[in-house]
Parts: sequence; C-alpha cells; structure tokens
Amino acid sequence: MGDFVVAPASVADMGLIADWAAAEGWNPGLGDERLFFPVDPEGFLIGRLDGRPVSSISAIRYGVGHGFIGLHLTVPEQRGLGYGRRTWQAGLQRLTNRNVGFDGAVTRRGRYRESGFRHYWDTHRFRGVARVDGAPAGTAVVDARQLGFDRLTAYDQRFFPTDRSTFLALWISAPRRRALAAIRDGALVGLGVRRPAGDVFRIGPLYADSPGTARLLLEALTSGDEDDRPDEIILDVPDLNRDGIALAEQAGLTPIFETARMYTGDRPEIDVDGIYSVASLELG
Repeated sequence: MGDFVVAPASVADMGLIADWAAAEGWNPGLGDERLFFPVDPEGFLIGRLDGRPVSSISAIRYGVGHGFIGLHLTVPEQRGLGYGRRTWQAGLQRLTNRNVGFDGAVTRRGRYRESGFRHYWDTHRFRGVARVDGAPAGTAVVDARQLGFDRLTAYDQRFFPTDRSTFLALWISAPRRRALAAIRDGALVGLGVRRPAGDVFRIGPLYADSPGTARLLLEALTSGDEDDRPDEIILDVPDLNRDGIALAEQAGLTPIFETARMYTGDRPEIDVDGIYSVASLELG
C-alpha cells in the first residue's frame, strides 16, 4: 500500500469530485461544487495515494450541533483497498459530537449502522417529463429573490435542522437557476429552485404547505420559453411525504433509485411532510 493521506480539498479538487459524481450517474447540478465550497471550505476532504486523488467525502458543519456527510467516492480502480473507509472515518471525525445526516445506499444500511447511523426514511429519486396541471387559485408565484432574505432563511429552517444562510444565498442566486416562492394572503407557503444538471434539470428544494401549492410551483418551474423549458426533471422525495410521492407519480415521473436518510442522533424536528424534493443529497 502506498502513501495515503486525507486532507482538505482545494477549489480545483472540487471540479474533479464533481466529475466523479457525474460518472456515478448522480447528476450533480451544473456548478454545484462552486456553491458547495464556501459553505464550509474545510469540509471537503480528498484522499491522495502517492499524491494522486483517489477518494473524497464532504463533512459539512452546520451551526454548532449539526453536520452532513456526502460525496463519498472512490475511483473504481482503488475500491476495496480501504481508502474509501479511511476517508469515511476522516469525515466522521471532523463531525464529532454533532448529529450527522447522510443519504446513503439503501443496500448498505447495515454498514452505516456500524458507524452509528440510524435509518429514518428513504428518499426516492424520480425522473421524467413532468405533466402538471390543476394548480389551485388564490396563490401567487413570485421570484424568491425579490423577498427579504431573512424571510427565506426562516422558512428554510422549517425543513432543515439549523440555519444555512450561506448555502441558501448561493443556491438561489447562481446563474441559470430559477428560484420561485408561493405567496398566499401575504404568507410564504412554498419555495422551489430549479437548476441544470447534465441532460436534465433538478428541482430542489421544493417546499410547500400542501400538494396544491407544490403542484403550482412544479408547474411554474417546468414552464418557460422553449429554449429555457426543461425536457426532463429530477425530484428527490422523502417517502414520509406520501403526497410528494403521489405528486411525482401523477406528474408522470419514473422512480430510478432511492437512498436511505440516516442520522447519528435523533431524527431532527423538521417538517418532512412539507418537503416535496430535497435541495441536495450531497449537502442536505
């Protein structure tokens, strides 16, 4: 075994990690890695074997008590040799004494339990050409970036365990993204963001107070001029939100895989029933 070292990734390394994720069929959003890095610049780790990058993990610190693991990858020719395991351990060590979330392969839940994770729900990825109609009247859809940012961050915290203002600000303002909010009687009742991801568009987060509001936002996020309208979309829906699963099915989307949402501590007190698509399987 050669000299193997796990250390913080550089900005240049982030592009390589995104390429690895794309090769796995994860459909990372266009430029996601550039938005991820400022959230926690020391939180992206890369393993080098004799100086050559062979593995990665994100171990993001949110607030004082929460963390999230993602982007756990090993290049195919170095799998099964312990490098991925050592990278995993380095990521967990960085998040010691935090309640750590993770979206992992369903078939490996037993292995994750060995690291202290408990399974709480599965997230189903749907893909296809969305057919959406029948949205309710009485709710307006506006550009989310026109709203006060403190209002958006407060709303986001209904669905995520802690404040993540840096992530949200970057997420809604990056080029080629559409961020829409649903307003009813002056109240913010939904939020959705669309971004390009390879040959599809990913929608996430998609938060809503009801299936009707989610349908309204989904319709708005999948419309537009011919040059701007997505052919196919991806939604990542927690299975605890049965209305979310039903909406994806009714829209004509096809389930393509699922992940296990796990935490090292108790399930966070978040509104999973209002999550119609998570923002990112990589950062939560």
